[in-house]
Amino acid sequence: MRSALCALGAAAALVLLPAGHARAEGQEPDRDFTIQDTRVTESSGLAASRAHPGIYWTHNDQDAPLIYGIDSRTGETVATLTMKGVGTPRDMEAIAVGPDGDIYVGDIGDNLDGSWDHVWIYRFPEPKALGDRTVTAAQYDVKYADGPRNAEALMVHPKTGRVYIASKNEDGGGLYAGPERLTPSGTNVFRRVDEVPWVTDGAFSPDGDRLVLRGYFSAREYAWKDGRLGDDGTSVSAPFQGQAESVTYTADGSALMFGSEGRGSRVVRVDRPGAQPPSDKPTQAPGGAPKSPSASAAEGGQGSATTGFLVLAGATVLVLGVKRLLRRG
Repeated sequence: MRSALCALGAAAALVLLPAGHARAEGQEPDRDFTIQDTRVTESSGLAASRAHPGIYWTHNDQDAPLIYGIDSRTGETVATLTMKGVGTPRDMEAIAVGPDGDIYVGDIGDNLDGSWDHVWIYRFPEPKALGDRTVTAAQYDVKYADGPRNAEALMVHPKTGRVYIASKNEDGGGLYAGPERLTPSGTNVFRRVDEVPWVTDGAFSPDGDRLVLRGYFSAREYAWKDGRLGDDGTSVSAPFQGQAESVTYTADGSALMFGSEGRGSRVVRVDRPGAQPPSDKPTQAPGGAPKSPSASAAEGGQGSATTGFLVLAGATVLVLGVKRLLRRG
């Protein structure tokens, strides 16, 4: 009986130790996560931080000038930014981080498809430290050369810094390029440079060579060439989400992160085919110790199937051994 109990204890240790190890280290950054903040009920845009690995900026589709920094390791809010120096937002729909380290927010929604003759873009430096703070933002007036329209996607090219907007229309929208540099003292006219499908969000890859555009039911990734779409795009395996509203690349460009509206909404990672895997170097968590490499088993739902099989097989063998010992006793 004592031998049986020892074997049973060994089996339990074999099964439980890996799981306990994963829980102790916590989830890796840039994996699937659920937004825990009950204030975030209509996450309408998503942007990977350049200054803080594993942090994603988002905001509600509403009239409050609030931006939330979400830690992808836990889904918890680690920064709430209140914009000042701007008017009352009307319909914030998109967010992006530019090559200058600034955060750009697109107050570009217009559910009546052309009821406002201008929309706004807000811009402020990404904070060097996480936490709750008030930030002073510049406000840019925006008009379209071919008249007002509804839009939900704003993208900032990571090399040139030029801002693009994709309009939203069930019959197909347009891709609009802003001026080379935005000006806060006059009207910034955006001109149509290409045609796009129904779009609820978009983002440039970190190297600026690709542009992803998503809609409610699908997403496509396009080559980017000479300031416009370079091909017809390749379908991306976008997850099915109830209110598919947002998309961004991970900071290393290896995957896409898809978000949706709703309280407790889920952000889902989709790896890019052929993309380089994340670095094996430990990732520093905000204010904490280095995390283990993102390729470590099981922590982000991407664990090794072989390891799991071996653990299960070992546990099964030991349990069978325990039964035999009990029968002999």
